[in-house]
Amino acid sequence: MSEPAVSSITLEASHALSDIPRETWARLAGTNNPFLRYEFFEALEASQCTSEKTGWKPCHLVFRMNGDIAGVAPAYLKTHSMGEYVFDWAWADAYRRYGMSYYPKLLIAVPFTPSQGPRLLLDPHLRSALYAQGIHDLLDTLIAKLGAHSWHLLFPNAQDQQLLQHETQLHRIGCQFHWHNNGYACFDDFLGKLTSRKRKSIRKERRQVAEQSITFARFHSQDISDQVLAAFYVFYQATYLKRGQQPYLTRQFFEQMRETMPEHLHVIMAIKDREMIAGALFLTGQDTLYGRYWGCLEEYNHLHFETCYYQGIELAIKLGLKTFDAGAQGEHKLVRGFEPVITHSWHGIAHPGFRDAIDAFTREEAEQVMGYFEEAKTALPYRQYDSGCQ
Repeated sequence: MSEPAVSSITLEASHALSDIPRETWARLAGTNNPFLRYEFFEALEASQCTSEKTGWKPCHLVFRMNGDIAGVAPAYLKTHSMGEYVFDWAWADAYRRYGMSYYPKLLIAVPFTPSQGPRLLLDPHLRSALYAQGIHDLLDTLIAKLGAHSWHLLFPNAQDQQLLQHETQLHRIGCQFHWHNNGYACFDDFLGKLTSRKRKSIRKERRQVAEQSITFARFHSQDISDQVLAAFYVFYQATYLKRGQQPYLTRQFFEQMRETMPEHLHVIMAIKDREMIAGALFLTGQDTLYGRYWGCLEEYNHLHFETCYYQGIELAIKLGLKTFDAGAQGEHKLVRGFEPVITHSWHGIAHPGFRDAIDAFTREEAEQVMGYFEEAKTALPYRQYDSGCQ
């Protein structure tokens, strides 16, 4: 069977979100995933977090079918590789050593967000008309028009992965750790599924936090006051400044999110002697809790684990969410009940020689990642028996 024609399908780039009708984006993206909301990208651009100055020039994809917008995708023309969580620094360095330019590159992703989800927000008719080689060809043609040297699509969900799947294209995998809610009614219900040793270890960590006279307060939606948001932003900044980096996101960004999409926001604050000492900001989707931003000014024993993971698990259980995605990396999550998950990315490299070299690298890397993934599964702390809360 011949593959469907794509002559009626075109792809272009828009350098400002405002050039795409809000209602069109909302129709294609829906409102369940906070990282796909028009308001999320609008806040990034309005606060200048994504701008040409920061190396994140908006370059959102617009698919047209018979002249009408039938698909969009968040995209940026990048002049560096920071804030992506799929690391290609070695690729860029190889280009530099051969006297060639790796940047600019076209990045199709949610900025500063290593979470899987839809990336190609397509009308069902367009999705059914597209096929893997067709979408790759459209992107290859677009980067030539933009003067970019490559394109990169990060963290697609299963539906996009199926569309992008092509054995001759550059495919890269990674491994994250997610927590899954198996019908737990409370935190003790979750603990009851762990081995005795791990269960005792977690209880000890939580007890040691409490013994430091640290308590926790939760703030949701528009109940997140200016005082709470200001304190959180100080903690968030500290996370980056401790590493000698400037934070990616501004206070204006968080304030605008609170105003335009408050239903997704949750802040958990650690409190000692009536003072907020640390905080973590979470976002909720239809069935997933996303742990995104955290910080503190002083170090306390096990405070990070409690604030970011155990408090997050309790929040996910309370909200009835199926999954808790606590961000990239972190083997320390494994022993705390977070299970390994394979992530994906797709890459189009214009230079044929570098493309072949990167293809060999990604295939070798994939074998290593899959070996790590299988090994990680054997280290999970769960045991099989039914438990209930007393």
